[in-house]
Amino acid sequence: MKIEHIALWVNDLEKTKAFYMKYFHASCNDLYTNEMRGFSSYFLTFSGAARFEIMKMHQVDKKAEPFQLGWAHMAISVGSKEDVDELTERLREDGYTIFGEPRITGDGYYESVVLDPEGNHVEITL
Repeated sequence: MKIEHIALWVNDLEKTKAFYMKYFHASCNDLYTNEMRGFSSYFLTFSGAARFEIMKMHQVDKKAEPFQLGWAHMAISVGSKEDVDELTERLREDGYTIFGEPRITGDGYYESVVLDPEGNHVEITL
């Protein structure tokens, strides 16, 4: 078995899509829209065929809702310690919040943590 895809509600589909395409080299399908439901989504595909769906309900402001249990983070492997450091600095220079500086974690991962345009935690790992 394998995970087919994971999905995340977002407020700004275009900004979120651009972030994952620019920094993590995701490819993207065409925008899907269901006018009756007020729903739109994109599927982003990463190397290795992992897919990530970003979704928006047009009448809902997700930021206005109270905190809910759910996704803690997504980890994306970039290949090497140097790549983690380089991408972290590039994201910092482009104005993104670095939530966790590059480091070796207690469980042995080398990672940094950046907030995507919606404030979700993305671990950048080896």
